[in-house]
Amino acid sequence: MADAEIPDRRLALMFVCAHPAIEAGVRAPLMLQVVLGLEAKSIASAFLMSPAAMGKRLVRAKNKIRQAGIPFRIPERGELPGRLDAVLDAIYAVFAEGWTDPGGADVARRDLTEEALFLARLVAELLPEEPEALGLLALMLHADARRRARRNANGEYVPLAEQDEAQWDWPMVEEAEALLRRASALGSIGRYQLEGALQSAHVYRRRTGHANWAEVLQLYDTLLALTGSPVVAINRALAIAELRGAQSALEAMPEVAADVRLAEYQPYWAARAELLAKTGAQGEARRAYEVAIGLERDPAVRRFLQRRQSALPA
Repeated sequence: MADAEIPDRRLALMFVCAHPAIEAGVRAPLMLQVVLGLEAKSIASAFLMSPAAMGKRLVRAKNKIRQAGIPFRIPERGELPGRLDAVLDAIYAVFAEGWTDPGGADVARRDLTEEALFLARLVAELLPEEPEALGLLALMLHADARRRARRNANGEYVPLAEQDEAQWDWPMVEEAEALLRRASALGSIGRYQLEGALQSAHVYRRRTGHANWAEVLQLYDTLLALTGSPVVAINRALAIAELRGAQSALEAMPEVAADVRLAEYQPYWAARAELLAKTGAQGEARRAYEVAIGLERDPAVRRFLQRRQSALPA
């Protein structure tokens, strides 16, 4: 197909990088490095890997492309749906990297968020019958709608449960909801639709005051069965805490011993610290906060974690 049929050169090249002869697990990282210019460290963080391991995977992939003579041609339209998953994963990873700067102070990261939303919109327009393309755009819009509320007037981090809803971008929320309805009507559920539905459930709870944690947990159960993601397992445990208490949540939390990727994943340690504190295990909670604080890159989030740690009983 002609380049003009994919209305952006970068997006066309991303579909090229999703060639079926390239190892599935490295297609999205390859797009992030070759097409969008992210560094190996940022790519590794997005996929819960060490920079060294990610660097080796990317080198191996490039060597295979050269040795096997994989043709870098723009795919035909009929080939796009088969390559879509890796493209969506790459777009979401770009968005997540930009999301680490909610205040918008880092111009490069702010540009990444805008770039990801632009690409997600293009994909949804290019493949309007693909529910996961609609689901990803809905998920990103739900998240971006809360950007202004993630910091208070002093620049301090504000968790979702404490955000001022008046600062949310409600037209953006409504657009996300409409996309989720369109995706649902297409009758094929997937990861990004489920993640978008979770964001929608959080919005519904804030709008109505209805404690919908049973529905949230059901969504997490489905998402975990689909992805096996340790990140999903952590968030599922926090939903369990709302329904059955912190001890049940701790029992449901994944362990670092079972998944070494969690050792340097800040949200795992922050969630664990919060749950431990609720069970009265203050010493363990303090140590978990210490790890989370050491891993956090954002100064505002680091201060938030330090305040949580300082509030623990002696």
